[in-house]
Amino acid sequence: MDDSRETLTKRAFVTGYPVRHSRSPLIHGHWLKTFSIDGSYVAREIAPDDFPAFIGSLKDGSSLFCGGNVTIPHKETAFQLADRPDELAEELGAANTLWLEEGQLLATNTDGHGFVSNLDARQPGWDASDVAVVLGAGGASRAVIQAVRDRGIGEIHVVNRTVERARELADRFGPRVHAHPIGALREVMTNAGLFVNTTSLGMDGDRAPEIDFSHLRSGAVVTDIVYVPLMTQILSQAEEQGFVVVDGLGMLLHQAAPGFEKWFGRRPVVDDTLRNLIIADMERH
Repeated sequence: MDDSRETLTKRAFVTGYPVRHSRSPLIHGHWLKTFSIDGSYVAREIAPDDFPAFIGSLKDGSSLFCGGNVTIPHKETAFQLADRPDELAEELGAANTLWLEEGQLLATNTDGHGFVSNLDARQPGWDASDVAVVLGAGGASRAVIQAVRDRGIGEIHVVNRTVERARELADRFGPRVHAHPIGALREVMTNAGLFVNTTSLGMDGDRAPEIDFSHLRSGAVVTDIVYVPLMTQILSQAEEQGFVVVDGLGMLLHQAAPGFEKWFGRRPVVDDTLRNLIIADMERH
């Protein structure tokens, strides 16, 4: 009986290196309990050298997983090893969500979905402006730029200390994306309606540079993909200067929902109960 139950139980995972600090098991565990689904979601720490073999076990069914999430540093390799990555993952060159379908491993990237869904939930109308500024040109900025562009924002200015990296993103995501050195920050912020920090500035309480947000248009939204601490120094600065701010926790919560639906067949809701559950966990650690 135990063996048949194991077969019926749907199992999903999150893998990274390291992965012990991931809050994904808490998020998906909450949804499994909410829906009373016979399933599990576990963390699997896989070293880069072992990752291809792990994907192989997923494809041949020996892992007994129906799919899962992939985080740093495996997103690019997951994309490369998937049988059918979708258009979002193709353009990003990275996947964070995998699932099996008709014997093939499918892949997508839900980070951009998480980003815009968080803004939609916390500050509807954020996309009324046609100009956005993205600070940072690292891996985390890709999904943000893609999602903001796909929402229809006409000008996206990527500002980075190394302007060459910003230019790579402009080349990748098309003519609406413009690259600038850090010295151009004030100029490109003029009349922008959205400011996004995709860097690690201010993470875990580290000092962040002073930013003058006064050049943004009235009613502009400032958001940060960092969520530890919840109110980052950049968000605090913007709020003190009178701007609406949106923290990054919702991006984590909303990016998780599409995968849960793929693996377990139910579309979960990101609500205050889940948000407060994660915040309480953050406060304990």
